[in-house]
Amino acid sequence: MGGTRMDARQYEHLRRGVTDPVPGSLFALALSQGVTLEPAPGRQLRFGRNRPQVDLCLGEDDLRVSRQTGVISHRDGGWQVTNTGRLPIRLPGDQWLFPGHDPLPLVPGYTPMFVRGTRGREHMMEVYVIGPDGACPPSLFDAVTQPPKRYWLTPDEKLVLVVLGQRYLAQEAFAQPLGRRQVAEEMAELQPDADWSDRRVERVLAAVRQRLHQDGVPGLTKEELVEPIGNMLNHNLVQALMSTSTLVPADLSLLDGWD
Repeated sequence: MGGTRMDARQYEHLRRGVTDPVPGSLFALALSQGVTLEPAPGRQLRFGRNRPQVDLCLGEDDLRVSRQTGVISHRDGGWQVTNTGRLPIRLPGDQWLFPGHDPLPLVPGYTPMFVRGTRGREHMMEVYVIGPDGACPPSLFDAVTQPPKRYWLTPDEKLVLVVLGQRYLAQEAFAQPLGRRQVAEEMAELQPDADWSDRRVERVLAAVRQRLHQDGVPGLTKEELVEPIGNMLNHNLVQALMSTSTLVPADLSLLDGWD
C-alpha cells in the first residue's frame, strides 16, 4: 500500500474535506479504520472483509461482503476504483460498479461507496480525493441556504403530474407512474367539464418533459433510453420533479378524497 493509517476517530466523516492535504492525495474512511495515500504510480488501496489482508476493512462481520471487495489504484495521474468482489459497488447518482467491469475514475472531492450485505445491511466507505491545488472546500455552515431549482408548472400541468405520480408522493415502495388512461379518468373526475383524454394527458406530459429536457434534465426523451422504454420517461419525469421539490407529498391535497 505505502500509505499512512489515520485514526478513524479523527474524522467523523470526510464530507467536509480533510486537513493538511497534499495535492492528489486519497483519503478513505470506513467504520473503524482510515487510510491516506499520497499519489504515486501503481500505489493501491485494497478494501474488503479480510482485515489481515486488506488495507481498509469493510463489513468485517458480514459474510456477504467479499474478502477483497475492491482496489483503488493510482494510474494515469489519477485514482481509479476496481470491483474485485462478487457484489456490485453502489456510487452516487445510481451508478453501479460491477465485478469484471472497467475501473471507474474517481473525481476530486467526496465520493461515498456502498456494498450491500445480509438482511438489507449496507456497508459504507467514504473516499476523498484532493484536487490538484490541494485546497479543501471552505466551511459554509453559516451561509444562506441555496433554494432548490423548482420548475414552473401551470395549474393543469401540476394536477396531471400529481395524479401521475401520486404513488411516489405517497412514498409507496417500488412506486410506478399511473398509465395515461388512468390519469385521464382521474382528471375527468377532478375536472368533469374539462374534456380530459389520454391524448390530452400525453400532450401535457410531453410538454413538461420537453421543457425540462431543454433545461438539461436527462432521461426525458426516447433517444436517451434503450427499448423497451415502457413508462421510464414518466418515471424519470416524476423523479426529477420530486428531487427539486417541484412536487412534494403535500401536493396530494389537490386530489379530492385522496386517502
